[in-house]
Amino acid sequence: MKCPFCGHQDTQVKDSRPSDDGSAIRRRRSCPNCNGRFTTFERVQLRELVILKRNGRRTPFERDKLERSLGVALRKRPVQADQVEQMVNRIVRQLESLGETEIPSSTVGDFIMKALKGVDEVAYVRYASVYKDFRHTGDFAKFLGDEGFDEPSGKA
Repeated sequence: MKCPFCGHQDTQVKDSRPSDDGSAIRRRRSCPNCNGRFTTFERVQLRELVILKRNGRRTPFERDKLERSLGVALRKRPVQADQVEQMVNRIVRQLESLGETEIPSSTVGDFIMKALKGVDEVAYVRYASVYKDFRHTGDFAKFLGDEGFDEPSGKA
């Protein structure tokens, strides 16, 4: 494994253990060249997934991009990092279990929406505002009404 600090090609594994949910192996590594320490994760990948974008382009599925999208939606929300990791793992498993190698981006978005709705309604609406391309405040009001959200109580 290449050192992310100095680029040295030969790093050493100092510790290996399963992740909390057992879906990955966490490895602590050390670089003999610069003495840098870093962590890597090893995960099972059942198949190479390709995302079919709305414009017809095909891009490789990136787990990191999924994590970033959830992170943006969940920013400053009371959701723990392990909950986010579990959501990511669940969404990836759902995508892999579809049995398809090419998956429409809308399917990924729908899985994300479903996961967020069950964890944090504010993050759900944040994500929906981008995913559904809201342009005006009326778009929010319509979405919230369609989703069955209660009217605000007016209490501060």
